[in-house]
Amino acid sequence: MTEQSATDPGDNPPQPSSTHLVLIPSYNPGAQVYDTVRAARARWAPVWVVVDGSRDGSAEGLQALAAADAQLRVMVLPENRGKGAAVLHGLDAAAAAGYTHVLTMDSDGQHPADRIPVFMAASQQQPRAMVLGVPVFDASAPNLRVQGRKVSNAWANLETLWAGIGDSLYGFRVYPVKALRRIMHRQTWMRRFDFDPEAVVRLSWAGIPAVNLPAPVRYLRAEEGGVSHFNYWRDNALLTWMHTRLFLGFVLRLPLLLWRRLRGG
Repeated sequence: MTEQSATDPGDNPPQPSSTHLVLIPSYNPGAQVYDTVRAARARWAPVWVVVDGSRDGSAEGLQALAAADAQLRVMVLPENRGKGAAVLHGLDAAAAAGYTHVLTMDSDGQHPADRIPVFMAASQQQPRAMVLGVPVFDASAPNLRVQGRKVSNAWANLETLWAGIGDSLYGFRVYPVKALRRIMHRQTWMRRFDFDPEAVVRLSWAGIPAVNLPAPVRYLRAEEGGVSHFNYWRDNALLTWMHTRLFLGFVLRLPLLLWRRLRGG
């Protein structure tokens, strides 16, 4: 099987990769999910979707798309388990099928499908690394979200001794499957909204380097089909508890992180 290049696909369908796949966790995304999946498939193969207990009819619609596309796989969880749990379900299936890397992206249209080949190419060039999207915001971005993520980024950089995490929250990124599965199966955290920032911190602790690439982010208005499940108080409380745990873990790992930094690792 050939690997896909970072060039514009034009009218040629993407050739299936034997190592890298696109993984899209999805929970009640509305009709936007179909455009998201079609855009991802136009740029990469295969694309897998994990429907996280959705009740909006999108599971049936996605399964209908997959029935006509051999490079689209849809897995349906019986109940909502959270983003991290949905990603882990996909990671386990990817590992069983022999894939080594997954690019995660949201189903709501915020993430740029046209950047998939660029991120995959970077991962193929540096397979040990995690390739992290650094969001490029436009006028649609809520200022509260833009400013709030600076707090999480500051904590993530402290907890890793500034190991190179460009953005801790942006979920458009490529993960090494083996390393992330090992981390997630060792503990019960990282199953919901806390998945993205905790994943990069713990992977950094495990010695996985970060490659940062810019990627536009678009916040769709409700009239454009935008759907948001972000709850300011609930999700910020979850992030606060997560960073409390991570800071305690950072203190325990500080001698190792300092030694690694001094030796240039």
